[in-house]
Amino acid sequence: MGPFKLLIDGRLEDGDATMDVVNPATEEPLAVCPRASKAQLDRAVAAAKAAFPAWRDTPIDDRRKALLAMAETIQAHAPELGRLLTQEQGKPLEAAVGEAYGAAAFFRYFATLDLPVKVLDDGPNRKVEVRRRPLGVVGAIVPWNFPLVLMAFKVPAALLAGNTVVLKPAATTPLSTLRIAELVKDIVPPGVLNVIADANDLGGELTKHPDVRKISFTGSTETGRKVMAGAADALKRVTLELGGNDAAIVLGDVDPAEAAPKIFNAAFQNSGQVCIAVKRAYVHESIYDRMCEELARLADAAVVGEGLQQGVQFGPLQNKMQYEKVLGFIEDARKDGKIVAGGTAPEGKGYFIRPTIVRDIEDGARLVDEEQFGPVLPVIRIKDGEDALARANASIYGLGGSIWSNDLEKAYDLAGRMESGTVWINKHAELDPGVPFGGAKLSGVGTELGEAGLAEFTQSQVINMAR
Repeated sequence: MGPFKLLIDGRLEDGDATMDVVNPATEEPLAVCPRASKAQLDRAVAAAKAAFPAWRDTPIDDRRKALLAMAETIQAHAPELGRLLTQEQGKPLEAAVGEAYGAAAFFRYFATLDLPVKVLDDGPNRKVEVRRRPLGVVGAIVPWNFPLVLMAFKVPAALLAGNTVVLKPAATTPLSTLRIAELVKDIVPPGVLNVIADANDLGGELTKHPDVRKISFTGSTETGRKVMAGAADALKRVTLELGGNDAAIVLGDVDPAEAAPKIFNAAFQNSGQVCIAVKRAYVHESIYDRMCEELARLADAAVVGEGLQQGVQFGPLQNKMQYEKVLGFIEDARKDGKIVAGGTAPEGKGYFIRPTIVRDIEDGARLVDEEQFGPVLPVIRIKDGEDALARANASIYGLGGSIWSNDLEKAYDLAGRMESGTVWINKHAELDPGVPFGGAKLSGVGTELGEAGLAEFTQSQVINMAR
C-alpha cells in the first residue's frame, strides 16, 4: 500500500519522519505515512503565500473549472478511496465509498457559486458597492470521523474564493487525503493546495503561523478553544465546528415503530462518531417503554464487524483513545441507568463496541450531559415538550437537535426555541452542501456550507466613490 507522500509547492515528497497508521478493525499497522516536520509545515505555508497573488487574480471561472476537475477526479477514484478510507477509519465500505462520492459532490456544489459585487447605492452623488475579497493562506484542519467529506466542507470554498490552502488531516486518518492530494496535484498551480500529515503536533504551529490568515477547524470543543487562542494574537479569522450533544425530543403522538429506525440510524451512523448524531433521546412517558423496546430490538439486530466484510452495518471505533473513552461511558451508565441492549465489546482484536441503549437514566449522568461520540444512546423519560426543551437547552452545546411529532405546529414552535444551530423536524442529521451549518454556544463559531459558508473565506470590502 502506498507509498504515500506529502504535497508541498506542487511536489510530492517524503516526510522528514514517518509514522504508522493503524487499522482500527485489526489494531495492526496498515501503512507507513509521511510525517511532516515544522520545517516542512513552514515551507507549505510559504508556498501557499507565494502562490496566493496569482491565484487571487485568476478569474473565478477558471477557479471554478479547477474545482470541477477535482470533483471529477475524486469521483473517478471513489471506489479506491473508499476502500482505503474503510481500512484507516473503520466505517463499512459502502459508507466509505459514499463519503468519497459525497466529497466530489461538495466540490461540484461550490463550483456553482459566485461572489458577485453587491451595489448598495448607484445615485448621482456616489456609488457604493460591497465586494468579497480572499483572505490569503487558509489552514484547514480535518478530524478523523469523516476525513473526506469534512475536507470538502473547507477546501473547495477556500479555493473558489481565491485563497490558497494548507490542509492537515487527522493523524489517525491521513491516507485517503494524501491519496487525493496525489491525484489532484496538477489541477491547480504549485502552492495553491498543500497537504501535510502530522502526529498531532503541528496543529498549533499551523494555527499560530504569522502567514496564515484563517483557520477552518472541525474537532472537539477542547481543541477548538486552543485553536481560537492560537489565532487570537494575529486576529486570524476562524471557523470552528466543534462538539455537540444533540437532543432528539420525541412527543407522545409519535409511533415508536415508525420513528425508532430513523432515530437509531441518526444515533449510530458511523458507530456514533458523528458530530450531529442523536446523542440523547428525550421520549414522552406515554411511549417511553415501547420506544426503548424498538431501539433495543434494532441494536440487538445490528451487524458489527470489519468494514470490508459483506453486510456489516457498523465498524469499529476509529482509535484506541476513543474506544477506551466510550467504554468508560458504558461503565458509568451501568450505575446511572439500565442497559437494555449492547454494552459489550466483542472479544478479539479491533475497537468494536455493539450499539448500546441505556434507559431509566436522567440528566446529571455523564452519558447524558457529555458528548460520548460513540455507539451509546441514553433514552430519558419526559412529561411533555416543554420539559424536554428545558433539559435540551440546559446543555453547554448547541450544534443540532430534532423534534419528533405528528403535530407540526407544535414541533415548529419547539424547534424555534431550541438553542442549536440546526433543528430538524421528524428527521435528524441531514446535511446539504447548499444549507448553512454551524453551532451555537460551545458547539462552534461561524458557518460552513452554502453561500454563507463561502463568504466566511472572504473579507468584505466596501468601495465608496464620489461622483
